[in-house]
Amino acid sequence: MTRRILAASAALAAYLVVIPLLLRDSPYLLGVMTTASMLSFISLGVWLTFAIGRINIGQAAFALIGGYVTAVMTTAAGVSFWLALPASGLVAALLALVIGWPILRLRGVYFAMLTLSLTEAVRLAALNLAGLTRGASGILNIPTPGPLALFGFVLVPGFSAGNEDLAFYYLAAVILIAGLLLIYRIDRCRLGWIFRSLRQDEALAAGIGIDVAKYRLAAFAICSGFAGIGGAFFTASQQSIYPSSFTVPDSIFFMLYCFLGGLSYVFGPVAGTFVLFLSFELLAGLREYQTLIYAMIMILAMLWLPNGLLSLRMAPAGLGRWIPAPRRQP
Repeated sequence: MTRRILAASAALAAYLVVIPLLLRDSPYLLGVMTTASMLSFISLGVWLTFAIGRINIGQAAFALIGGYVTAVMTTAAGVSFWLALPASGLVAALLALVIGWPILRLRGVYFAMLTLSLTEAVRLAALNLAGLTRGASGILNIPTPGPLALFGFVLVPGFSAGNEDLAFYYLAAVILIAGLLLIYRIDRCRLGWIFRSLRQDEALAAGIGIDVAKYRLAAFAICSGFAGIGGAFFTASQQSIYPSSFTVPDSIFFMLYCFLGGLSYVFGPVAGTFVLFLSFELLAGLREYQTLIYAMIMILAMLWLPNGLLSLRMAPAGLGRWIPAPRRQP
């Protein structure tokens, strides 16, 4: 346990201290790490829907909803970003409760196709509700986050023009760490066992007194809340949002990140996102061969590592000592 804590502490220190120091003079690379962090956060929500046995291709829809909530609140209503950020997650979660009530009764490919259609439906709604979303022109000139103060005490300084890259990196890091801790806690408590029981056999779970519909909705709402917060972050960092900011391919990538990292591990979506997203950025110089090589890497990874990257449990002296094995299913 001590070695696991030391390893986790070292990784956290590198993430919060070493990387910013090394990349502070390289805005592009710092931006890549920031993007990877938030994509990891959104993917954590998708991992939770896999935990209840659902294939979710609708995460981009709720990210787009969260992005537009923040855009409208900060531009039209003049609300602080620090209020718009949690509000975006809350709105996405509430909409997930409404939408999820009928569609979560479906399983397998039927649920997957409905969530895929939902992503496209939200995009078309954003395109046509021009009075609210400004249509294809999008919402531009979204203000960067101002200072966060409580009783006159400044907790977080404003994101000024000189430090916004580093500030957004730290914000993404804090959000990702908080999300990872929340999902880890859910996975290790009674709620996590209930979610896994739904994946194994919903009829049996209902037979022993579990309110299947309630817990399915809870998982879907948490998943969508993560997407809403992630969409709000990207909207603020890019200072703009369009109907095409989050589309079906993004939802597919969120799933791939989970698959590549490993569905049996809470840290799987994070590992999968960083490996997949960073490898895609490294291949950017190959231009026309980028997608081909990227696809080959994905195929080989799926063939050789069907349980994800974190299934590589190394020798006792290696990484396998502090990456916990997947928990047995109830």
